[in-house]
Amino acid sequence: MTATDTARPGRSWLLRLVLTFSFAQGAVSMARPAVSYRALALGADVRAVGVITAVYALLPLLVAVPLGRRTDHGRCAPLLVAGVALISGGCALSGLAGSLPAMAAWSGVMGLGHLCFVIGAQSIVARRSAPEDRDRNFGHFTIGASLGQLIGPVAAGLVISERDGRMAPTSATALLVSGAVAAFSYASLWRLERRGRPAPAGDRGRPAAAPVPVRGILRSRGVAAGIFMSLAVLSATDVLTAYLPVIGEDRAIAPTAIGLLLSLRAAATLACRLVMTPMIRWLGRTALMAGSCALAGLLCGGLVLPVPVWALAAMLAALGFCLGVGQPLSMTTVVQAAPERARSTALALRLTGNRLGQVAAPAGAGVLAGLAGTAAPFVLLGVGLLVSAGLAARTGAERGGGSVAVAGGARGPTVAGGDRKPARRDRKRLRREP
Repeated sequence: MTATDTARPGRSWLLRLVLTFSFAQGAVSMARPAVSYRALALGADVRAVGVITAVYALLPLLVAVPLGRRTDHGRCAPLLVAGVALISGGCALSGLAGSLPAMAAWSGVMGLGHLCFVIGAQSIVARRSAPEDRDRNFGHFTIGASLGQLIGPVAAGLVISERDGRMAPTSATALLVSGAVAAFSYASLWRLERRGRPAPAGDRGRPAAAPVPVRGILRSRGVAAGIFMSLAVLSATDVLTAYLPVIGEDRAIAPTAIGLLLSLRAAATLACRLVMTPMIRWLGRTALMAGSCALAGLLCGGLVLPVPVWALAAMLAALGFCLGVGQPLSMTTVVQAAPERARSTALALRLTGNRLGQVAAPAGAGVLAGLAGTAAPFVLLGVGLLVSAGLAARTGAERGGGSVAVAGGARGPTVAGGDRKPARRDRKRLRREP
């Protein structure tokens, strides 16, 4: 089933998908810090914690593209069912594990489940959204991620306690609770995907088209830019979460205040996604992507300045708002740019880039911080976001903004989700086509 299902009798499916994603992402966001605390309680050093954390991102790299291929030619919902089962099982079994190798293995299972869920969920949004609605629907979809990222770490902090040597049992409890939270996703995991219509009689005997090569997908104009933008935004978020406490330690900012600053960043990201549609209508998607990445790059570099806490809070709120744009619009960019029969594979490649960034960015930031001080990682992230802004502006100019399907199979300028001016080649093609 490769055709996009754009019939829109209602959007209850999107609301249920957001709720499902909130539970799944909340479970993962609660489990990941709990895994680190559990590993420390089992005697892990900093290096072992890093290895266990890396397995979460590394294992899914091996299966992302095959899962995308499978989804391009089949249904998406089974991936959601399997993903929730793997997340729930990985969380709960991490809480029961009694050794570091077992912790690493179950952390990898959790990461694999998250990858399965996200590929399936993003593919459902791409298929069930009309082209002019994709920006809005992907923005609403990522609200689920923002809610999970906002609530999960707070819930883990409330459950885990270091007093009286209780970190081992309390971290295990947090992991068991996160497994139960993931299982709640099944409550809204019904009828999210429509059954594919049977193929026309004349098409039933035709052989299936060969899959689009990965190189061909990456060469599609806009795919690589969307992947890089997603990688840059996610890397900035991860490094900010990991190294803001280091900045706080250097400036004598209390850990409680650092936690509130990180929560402020997450809340600003959530607020951005609530107003995504009006911003696209006002600015156009290319200007919004390029402008948000450029401003985020400048703010990342500005975090190294010796400013008071209130100014740091203002910068983090603005940075969180800007970072909220990149993920949903990079999804739309990749979906619109990729060949129609390879959209799930393109989304899987985007997630592969995200996972590589989650592995490489913290490791690279650690090396840079050791060589040039804590300011270096933030400066490098700022440069990456500025490069992403340039790529977004260039891609938007070359493509003339987004486009939507119109009668007869031609493509015209985006009405609600794209830039105001169509590309010159699109106008010429419209004149030639009957």
